[in-house]
Parts: sequence; C-alpha cells; structure tokens
Amino acid sequence: MKIRIKGEMTLAQMRQLLFEELLNVEERFAVRHSLDATLYINPTNGFGDYVSPRYSNGQEVKVVYAAAPYRSAADLYEV
Repeated sequence: MKIRIKGEMTLAQMRQLLFEELLNVEERFAVRHSLDATLYINPTNGFGDYVSPRYSNGQEVKVVYAAAPYRSAADLYEV
C-alpha cells in the first residue's frame, strides 16, 4: 500500500498529515498492522529548491535507519 503526498510542507505539517492518513487507513480499510515501511522525503529549503542533508564530516545522508519501538511486557500480554 502506498500513501502519496503532494506539495511542499514543513516536516511538522508532513508528520501531522501522515498521522491523519494512517488513522484514515486504519479506519477506512481496517488495517491494524504493517510489517515494514519506507518513507522517502525530498528535502527542500522552503522555496522549492532541493537540498542534500549532510553529516558533520560533509558526507551526504542517503539513508536513515530506525528500529521498531521496544514493546513492553504489558503490551505483549495486553495488560
């Protein structure tokens, strides 16, 4: 399943839009779980010009990996 977002916006606006769209998918299509997700963003300078994020050593950031959140025992046993 793909969620496509058009137009330039701040990351805060994108975060809110993604949150609302995931709620929509959950309610409208009864999707409750997902096994992985890949989010592609096109960083801009706020004027529509693309920019390349860089590490402190100048190397371009191409991929950021994020681990799934830790699940507590209460979550596992639905306490």
